[in-house]
Amino acid sequence: MKVRGQKANKVNVITLGCSKNLVDSEVLMGQLRANQFDVTHEAETNDANIVIVNTCGFIDNAKQESIDTILRYADEKEAGRLDKLYVMGCLSQRYKDELETEIPQVDAYFGTLEMPQLMKKLEANYQHELVGERLITTPSHYAYFKIAEGCNRPCSFCAIPLMRGKHTDRSIEDLVREAKRLASMGTKELILIAQDLTYYGLQAYGERKLPDLLRHLSDVEGIEWIRMQYAYPSQFPMEALTVMAERENICKYLDMPLQHISDNMLKTMRRGISKRRTIELVDTMRQRVPDIALRTTLIAGHPGETQQDFEELYQWVEETKFDRLGIFTYSHEESTHAYTLEDNVPAEVKQDRADQIMELQQGISLELNEQKVGNTYKVLFDRKESGYFVGRTQYDSPEVDNEVLVPATKDTHVRLGDFAMVQINEASDFDLYGTLV
Repeated sequence: MKVRGQKANKVNVITLGCSKNLVDSEVLMGQLRANQFDVTHEAETNDANIVIVNTCGFIDNAKQESIDTILRYADEKEAGRLDKLYVMGCLSQRYKDELETEIPQVDAYFGTLEMPQLMKKLEANYQHELVGERLITTPSHYAYFKIAEGCNRPCSFCAIPLMRGKHTDRSIEDLVREAKRLASMGTKELILIAQDLTYYGLQAYGERKLPDLLRHLSDVEGIEWIRMQYAYPSQFPMEALTVMAERENICKYLDMPLQHISDNMLKTMRRGISKRRTIELVDTMRQRVPDIALRTTLIAGHPGETQQDFEELYQWVEETKFDRLGIFTYSHEESTHAYTLEDNVPAEVKQDRADQIMELQQGISLELNEQKVGNTYKVLFDRKESGYFVGRTQYDSPEVDNEVLVPATKDTHVRLGDFAMVQINEASDFDLYGTLV
């Protein structure tokens, strides 16, 4: 490594995968900045002499993207354009031995909980008092807000517990402190994330504490929206819905990956919930918070999924009319329970089933969007693009959900990161078009 003092090290951090990974990168960057490193995130220029790739190992496509990215920077190092290359995160946690053999150009590999060791390798101090402080890489008006790490669920298809370990809560006090710091920096929206929001509190407090956490965060001055992502359906703390209904700054939005609906598949997937209980849960949520927007994620082609199971899933999606929906094709992951089963749904059948669900959802989304024409919504504006100011309602999370587009004319005055009231004039499958009120 270059001697500090002769030439300052510049670190470029590359993040792959989910928003939980992004938070880890932001924490790492905060630590590096505190150690006087010049640090950038996914820089366009090639002037960094150290690259750290934060990898994803969730499913086949994500693993391939991580490997391709590592190889790209390994080539840069071999060409002499890079001094050091480090790899961290989920792929590194899960396949460290294989990666060290296959891509030896990497100077060191680190797992998901080995940030202190990475800092030591960089001859820097990991500062415990900085935990919770980070360099935000999203637009400053919103931030992903990780409330727990790891997962205790036994889902058949999921390798996350292998990569992230057991569920560990952050304390309410720490989270409130971080929320206040973010608010002081101009953050208006907190997007609560974890492998499983539903489980929050059981490890640290011995009881589910999500409703209490929501109340405390809701009281933080300057936070105008609080959004919940990744809530597990089984044993969801229903009091959280009461808090959602009571508090203006808690978005009427819940991301709850349900994965399937047929009892055959729910049992095979080890989801801990039945079809009847799932339907009752969705109905109850809509009764308790009538304008709630529900987002879900499904899996097509899990081992044992029959045509009848798929038709049951299709019919349920058609009837339930989720506000937002995504679907993955099943990925056969080593060391998971499902890996002991035969991966017996052909790849083209998996993709065809996923395509059918998304085509169905496209129509549902258009139908629900058309019902919004003529209504007025509070919109948070994220960016300006292709002649439009682009924002979101409380019913939409960034990057994955619908957007509101307002023409950027000379008479339209919108400041990015601010809220404005917008009347909806037109709807498409996944977007709304409107004018400022």
